[in-house]
Amino acid sequence: MAALFATRLRRLRLNAGLTQAQLGQRTHTHPTRINQIERTTGAKPTLELARALDEAVGAENLLIELWPYVYRETFPDWAREFMERSERAVVIRQYMAAVVPGLLQTEDYARDLMRLDQSLESAEQLEERVAARLGRQARLERPDGPELWVVLDEAVLARPLSGPAVMRAQFARLLSAAADPHITLQVLPFRSGRHDTMGGSLTVLTMPDGSEAAYTEGADYGQLIEDPQEVKPYGVAYDRLRALALPPNMSLDMIRSAMEDTHDERVPSRSARRRLAQVQLQQSGGRRLRRDRRPLPRPRPRP
Repeated sequence: MAALFATRLRRLRLNAGLTQAQLGQRTHTHPTRINQIERTTGAKPTLELARALDEAVGAENLLIELWPYVYRETFPDWAREFMERSERAVVIRQYMAAVVPGLLQTEDYARDLMRLDQSLESAEQLEERVAARLGRQARLERPDGPELWVVLDEAVLARPLSGPAVMRAQFARLLSAAADPHITLQVLPFRSGRHDTMGGSLTVLTMPDGSEAAYTEGADYGQLIEDPQEVKPYGVAYDRLRALALPPNMSLDMIRSAMEDTHDERVPSRSARRRLAQVQLQQSGGRRLRRDRRPLPRPRPRP
């Protein structure tokens, strides 16, 4: 796809009578970068650059429409096939063991998470992946967007992936997303104990024709299961997770509590403030008792 993008760009540039240097000037890009894209020898173009190139050569959105297929090549093979199916799914059911799902991530949260990817090659590739992830979220806002059901393990709330400000914004994003009637959020608390999907995340996709696919994922691997007989147990496992999880209203309360407890280190958390208040109350009560205590009469000496 990168080669196809390069071929189309070169043809459109020549048809427009532009040299690589002139195209670079129009798009505020170094000519060497244009040459790398046309020869597919450098990093793949960002979405912002694809838009600038499209306008400069009069491509009428052709390069913008090709770009999503180009960026997929920056992801491992096992992730690309899952992404393609997700974009066509009418129902998406996800259990996330450690992180917020990509469809609900904020930009800063997504960037901090993707920095941990061992396959990441450059800062530019990082921004490509962040832009791609945020671009896929637009599907949730369309009239034909999928039904999304997400079960978050409590670890997602308890273990901060980023700094306090990023985590607060991410929790706020979850709360706002839950207001959408097509999105349901649940939290699986630690006290629920063991379950069938421990050790990784699970996604079950329902396609327009009613068929289903399951996708299991760990830190550096993923597996797409398509055989109906093999997919069925994963659907059952997901239903069990939903049964173990808190109801949506209680789940949102738990997310709010996590957001309130996420503070800078110099600001005490809500639980810390509660403990401090209890200690102060006890100390205050103790002082009142001591003030109100009357002295005991001294024993009289025996005759």
